[in-house]
Amino acid sequence: MKQMLILVIIAILACPLFADEATLIDFSLLKADIRVKLSEDDESDEPNQNRQTMMDFSHVAGGSFTSQQRDIMKTSLAIENWDVTLASSARHVTNIALSYTREAPSKQFDTVMGVRVHFPTEPFNSWAMIKPPFEIPAFEPAAEVDDEGNIEPVEGNDGITGKSRFESQEDGAPAYGVVKNVGAIKSLAVNVYGLNFPHGLSTIIIDSQGNEKNLFMGYLNFDGWGELIWNNPSYQQEVRNRDIRLYPLYPTSTPFIKFGGFLVQRDAAKTGGDFIGYFKDVKVIFDKAVLDTDRDIDDESLWNIILDRETARKTWEMERFGQNQVLRFLNKQLNLRLEAQNARKAVTVMAAAVSKTVVVSSSSNNRHRHSKAASSNKIINVAMR
Repeated sequence: MKQMLILVIIAILACPLFADEATLIDFSLLKADIRVKLSEDDESDEPNQNRQTMMDFSHVAGGSFTSQQRDIMKTSLAIENWDVTLASSARHVTNIALSYTREAPSKQFDTVMGVRVHFPTEPFNSWAMIKPPFEIPAFEPAAEVDDEGNIEPVEGNDGITGKSRFESQEDGAPAYGVVKNVGAIKSLAVNVYGLNFPHGLSTIIIDSQGNEKNLFMGYLNFDGWGELIWNNPSYQQEVRNRDIRLYPLYPTSTPFIKFGGFLVQRDAAKTGGDFIGYFKDVKVIFDKAVLDTDRDIDDESLWNIILDRETARKTWEMERFGQNQVLRFLNKQLNLRLEAQNARKAVTVMAAAVSKTVVVSSSSNNRHRHSKAASSNKIINVAMR
């Protein structure tokens, strides 16, 4: 029996450890499927928000907002809500206006995220970040969302002891930007549609300490769907070659990663102008940080150290999210107001132009009648002579 145990240990150390695979984010799940009002006068029925990733930030708004304004303080990870941020040297009004995201119908995947970036045409390096409208929260409680975007938390799920709303809801199902219990990352893969652009693509991930990492995936100079893969050069496939360290099992929080966006880099020697790309999903292969074990004592239920720590982090996440979204809300309301003013001005100008045309036409007709009458009088006078 002892010899058998030794052989099993040797076999485990000699063989590579099997890593887990998870879909960090799937953009086909982020298409708009509910309608949330953009303003108090909005009566459109076209979907503009994603139900699963709906977020309400009215609770952090100041007291100067009306109840009607608070009712529309909602947002989500719907594809068309994502931001395209350009390098400071490229933030010209035209470039900003021509850089945005759209839902793209796909024969193979139903819906994917389409991105347009308008790079400067001048010969200098530039970049663009495609980022979610808010930093994806790791501890958002599970909730039910109705057709108007109202959020009702699920009783008994605080997003810490249970699964949060942006995690995979079932084993093997895609997540909405958060994967927990992530140890060493073996590789990361992006399913992207290339159009022979010579630009480089990086994926941005955020770890549980808030550190951003840009992982260079490769170049987009190919045609059609392809998988760009980043392999971790520091990952040791063989367990016996790894640097083994011992850490306390409690009260260590379970580490996680969040999706932070994409970075598209344009080289000065390459053609600028419009860039078009399409993204389906991001997958990660990793080792679990904590193995599932059946322990004799439930430490967390006794001390609640991790719960208290993660609750404080969750509160900080929501405060930061809410403050940023209030600023975006004010900016969006200002844009809607400017669009309404411009529309009214356009109607006024058109009405004035039509009125002027009518007056000119009327004057022309009057001159024509007077001229015709004068000619008739002249003919009558000649005949009388």
